[in-house]
Amino acid sequence: MEISVLYEDNHLLLVEKPVNIPVQADRTGDHDFLSMLKQHLKIRYGKPGNVYLGLVHRLDRPVGGAMVFAKTSKAASRMSDLVRRQAIERKYLAVVRGLPTKNEAKLEHYLYKNTRENKVYTVAANHQKAKKAVLDYKMIANREGLSLLSVKLHTGRPHQIRVQLSANKTPIYGDQKYGQKTNRPGQQIALWANLLRFEHPVKKEMIEVQCPPPEERYPWNVWNKIYKR
Repeated sequence: MEISVLYEDNHLLLVEKPVNIPVQADRTGDHDFLSMLKQHLKIRYGKPGNVYLGLVHRLDRPVGGAMVFAKTSKAASRMSDLVRRQAIERKYLAVVRGLPTKNEAKLEHYLYKNTRENKVYTVAANHQKAKKAVLDYKMIANREGLSLLSVKLHTGRPHQIRVQLSANKTPIYGDQKYGQKTNRPGQQIALWANLLRFEHPVKKEMIEVQCPPPEERYPWNVWNKIYKR
């Protein structure tokens, strides 16, 4: 697989994750992105033995877009601290069904993940295993019964954007798990990680990468390159 590199130095590797590939090995046994990247680095730099590459954050299997990995243990530790402090700015583009009640808003929910079902539910704040989830969204455009949203994460809960937008009565186009009443099997989920911004853990300079979605594919092609940060 050809790897699309967005930024790379001795400490970090920022790349575009393809859709429908798990970030880490799972019980399906399918090829995973982390292993692919390690093999890519091994061949590219002629490295003997095992290649170190630290996983900083995750994207759901069907979701594509920008991801950051750490090439050293020091960078991995410092990037993990940025994640804990919510100091990595993460923005997504999402195409949703319908029209949000507000053009922009902050959504706050409490989420519970049922690990047996691998599904996340909104629950009451006093639920024993509830975790607070917060995001901001802004509507960029609306057309053909679909809305294009820019989403900024403040927390990083499993399936967070998918669950919160569904709870907001605007499920993501193609999401079979949280929008099964409006989406058809075979539709590709229209959720894309399009921006990462953070302070470099070693160089202490600001790093920002943007990663546009595949504009030739529906429903991204409905808006003809109007994506904004």
